[in-house]
Amino acid sequence: MSNIKSLGDLNAKTKRTKKYKTLDPIKTFPEEVTKIVDVVADYDNNIVFLSSEGKLYQTKEKNYHKKLKAIENLPPMKSIASGYFHFLALSNEEKPRVFGWGKNIQKQLGFDTNNDIVKKPTLIEPLKEENIEQICCIGLCSFFLNKTTNVLFGCGDNSNGKLGNPEITKKKVYVQKLHENVANVFGGHSDHTLMMKTDGKLYGFGCNDSRELGLGIRNDILEPTQMKLKFPVEDISKIILTYQLTSILTNDGKLYVTGSNIKTGFGSDLTEFKQYPQFINNNTIIKEIDCGFDLFVILTKDNEIWFQGYFDGDHSNNSSVIRKIQTGNNLSNDLSNYNQIKCCDQNLIFFLQSNSYLSQDLEKLLKNGYLSDCDIQDIPVHKILIETRIGKTFDLIKKYLESNCKLNEIQDLLKWIYCDEMINFKRTNEILNHFGIQNAQKTKLLKNDLKQLLFDEQTSDFKLVVKNEEDDEDDEEELYIHKFILAARSGLFLNMFQNLEENLQKVKDYSRKSLETIELLISFLYTDELPITADTDQEFIKEEFEDIVEYYQLNPRIPMMDIFEKYSKK
Repeated sequence: MSNIKSLGDLNAKTKRTKKYKTLDPIKTFPEEVTKIVDVVADYDNNIVFLSSEGKLYQTKEKNYHKKLKAIENLPPMKSIASGYFHFLALSNEEKPRVFGWGKNIQKQLGFDTNNDIVKKPTLIEPLKEENIEQICCIGLCSFFLNKTTNVLFGCGDNSNGKLGNPEITKKKVYVQKLHENVANVFGGHSDHTLMMKTDGKLYGFGCNDSRELGLGIRNDILEPTQMKLKFPVEDISKIILTYQLTSILTNDGKLYVTGSNIKTGFGSDLTEFKQYPQFINNNTIIKEIDCGFDLFVILTKDNEIWFQGYFDGDHSNNSSVIRKIQTGNNLSNDLSNYNQIKCCDQNLIFFLQSNSYLSQDLEKLLKNGYLSDCDIQDIPVHKILIETRIGKTFDLIKKYLESNCKLNEIQDLLKWIYCDEMINFKRTNEILNHFGIQNAQKTKLLKNDLKQLLFDEQTSDFKLVVKNEEDDEDDEEELYIHKFILAARSGLFLNMFQNLEENLQKVKDYSRKSLETIELLISFLYTDELPITADTDQEFIKEEFEDIVEYYQLNPRIPMMDIFEKYSKK
């Protein structure tokens, strides 16, 4: 079963003319495609899908009803990107390679050729010696980041400062070095770019005649200029760029925008980043954002869908007005497990069932190495999690991996261990087969493995002391927990473990919640599920859950009340 759904007209024969009809799973994928991890589209609504196995599928809007076939003769891919009329793909190899296809009229594919159209993915030769780890497109430009050297390369249309290097005067630029000390780069269906440099600051360049860079001026920015933000850069969760618009989503679910294509509630064109008034008064938490060239879409924690621009052939004069799609309760319920959205310009919005909240939180643990107690190939990891997932002793696992696996293969295995995500499907399964694990995607779910550790005294390294009775100070219960789970899922405990002594073994719970509520919360932290039974005082627990996300500083996008409702109905 595919993990992707869509809102729009699946059978549209022409672009930008039909009204959306329903939200249904996309049923055009071969049976072996079980998970789509990314979707990108160009301005002509040519669409490329990336599966968890690294295969690429491409279609046009009018061909949705046909069974898709994977693009042949390519290595597994790990990321994709699209500009106005071109696509990029980055291979999932020890030394990644970059492929490009589509229109090359501004040399945005970097090919030294007279052909204006490249019909199938073709290796971008000038980058073959570079260790490119990130690809990004804007409009008629492409960017390629070597994260080992922090050097950003680029090619394409150099008008209006789009490449951010005033020393390059040519209008059409082949692949060349643009900037140093770059840690991250952000693009989209835009003519401007943002990048994070190694100094931890955010910079922008390119077209700014609509004030889309929020600098308070209306002229093109020819070289990287530091952005003016009202929040710390560390709080940024996602950056989306579209035509005349820059949108930044923060970790606490707030959305900041700038650009002249926004009028609703602001009174006039924006010159700096501000929040949509519609989402301030009721403290709406934004779960996800995405855009096409003429379409910006917002998915809230309550599964409301808001959009600005053109959708379903709506070419009214209200394109700059943000409005909500009236979907009804059934659609909102359908979206409760979908936490990623992707836009195809105007006619279609995709919803992806990406990593669970548990996987999202553990991925941060893997990325930052919080509370790691050992390592594999110098990658900080957590011993008990490795042993629980693989079912062997850590020393045995470490010895085999370091003797028989390449670094990228170890990284892919860790991605499965922490996130339940298969990047290199074939090789990861080969490694797991060595340890006696067959058909891991069906037989070894992350939440089921972690359920084995729940309240386990033998493996725990921490005790949470909770009052058993509200009026009895001496009646306390000790819950056996694992620090790495608390650190991954609760900002409260992460701060505690980082700022207090390392050998902290026990702490009292001061949330004033009941023992039953705390036990349910801990169960959720381990499994993303609530073991509510007929004997649970559901009304009482519901009241206590109202502020539990805020108190324990959980991932603010976790819809705790929705999850409670889901399990209380069983």
